[in-house]
Amino acid sequence: MNAAPGPGNAGWFRRWRLSLVTRWSALVATLLALGIGIALALDHLLPGQPLLVLGACLLCVVPIAVITLRAQVQPVLSLFRALEGTVTSYRDGDFSFSLHWPQNDELSDLVAAHNALGEVLREQRLGLVQRELLLDTMVQNTPVAMLLVADTAAGARTIVYANLAARQLLAHGSKLEGHALQTVLATAAPALVEALARGGDGLFSAGEGEDEEVYHLARRDFSLNGRRHELLLLRQLTAELRRQEVQTWKKVIRVISHELNNSLAPLASLAHSGAELVRRGQTERLPQILETIGERTRHLETFILGYARFAKLPTPRLERCAWDALVARLAAQVSFRLDGELPPEPALIDVAQMEQALLNLLKNAHESGSRAEDVGLQIRRVQNLVRIDVLDRGSGMNDAVLTNALVPFYSTKRSGTGLGLALAREIAEAHGGRITLNNREGGGLAVTLILPA
Repeated sequence: MNAAPGPGNAGWFRRWRLSLVTRWSALVATLLALGIGIALALDHLLPGQPLLVLGACLLCVVPIAVITLRAQVQPVLSLFRALEGTVTSYRDGDFSFSLHWPQNDELSDLVAAHNALGEVLREQRLGLVQRELLLDTMVQNTPVAMLLVADTAAGARTIVYANLAARQLLAHGSKLEGHALQTVLATAAPALVEALARGGDGLFSAGEGEDEEVYHLARRDFSLNGRRHELLLLRQLTAELRRQEVQTWKKVIRVISHELNNSLAPLASLAHSGAELVRRGQTERLPQILETIGERTRHLETFILGYARFAKLPTPRLERCAWDALVARLAAQVSFRLDGELPPEPALIDVAQMEQALLNLLKNAHESGSRAEDVGLQIRRVQNLVRIDVLDRGSGMNDAVLTNALVPFYSTKRSGTGLGLALAREIAEAHGGRITLNNREGGGLAVTLILPA
């Protein structure tokens, strides 16, 4: 229902508005005038009888006053009861009620404000419901399996929400809410159970052979209503990884084909030239031809060995190694400047792999256009991490190269294989670390390996 004209109304009716005080004052004045009129009339009829006149006056005025006051108060009381009821409904989340007040007074302003508040709450509730419906539709139909798990007071972990993908993955479409996570995992793939037990985010594979599927597990903890909750996200990456694998193989084949053609074509030409010179008896150029063939063959061998080393990188065999011993082994193969003091604690690394990674980085620094004396190596311990910086003053890298420099087979060098930085990254990540590239202020590049101490 709609309220009577509110405080914003205009027009002649607004100018004639009566307030509650005015109306009640007019009522009291009317009753007093009525009582005085009756008293004067009775005084003429019954002269000299004031008590009788007073009693007769009260008998006439009081019933009229009571009836009039009741008629005036009853609608106000009804309005207050209606206000109480609608406020209770608002508290319960029902905003469908509105009030009507026929008078144009202060109570009409209150009713108008109350109805306006209800309209705002209705619109907000409608918007909230629509957003919740949209969000639920998106969450339910996303291909990412989502599980929300809550810790109970008894120490159990109960599933409080699961979308369609999670139901299909873990329960063949059945409802999961209310079930214990441990019960659901009892019939799940062992690889998923192991991934959850390891903690943190990561990839895992489920199934064997052609049925093998690759998933990425992400987990986030948060507190809701004083209880710990964990959100588990399972994303199937099999199709995406297969597409990436095909693209990678295509790129590998293109790089290898290019390098083989660059080596085999000259070799075939040189072999033909050597045979022709032998046929003619002109053997004085044969040593030069054979030397060139040997050089191209060694280059091709180095190229193939680089790919083999990258593809067959074994799991690191960690052992304690003093940093000064590792630095001495590097200094025997490439020149560099050692910046700062070495950490006194020994490194826990695969010495051969870390030597290869740092050797690649130092050689890249020399090939960057930097002067040899500007190539530096700095090893520091930062809290529970070891930071290794390889610094140069070369030309640095633009944004495109920085983005792709760590991708296998990506190279800006004409004769580069694109495996030096990729191999260093593979070794760093196999040690539980990471590698970053940043241009230095004043020119040059800083390649940083961050390893667990």
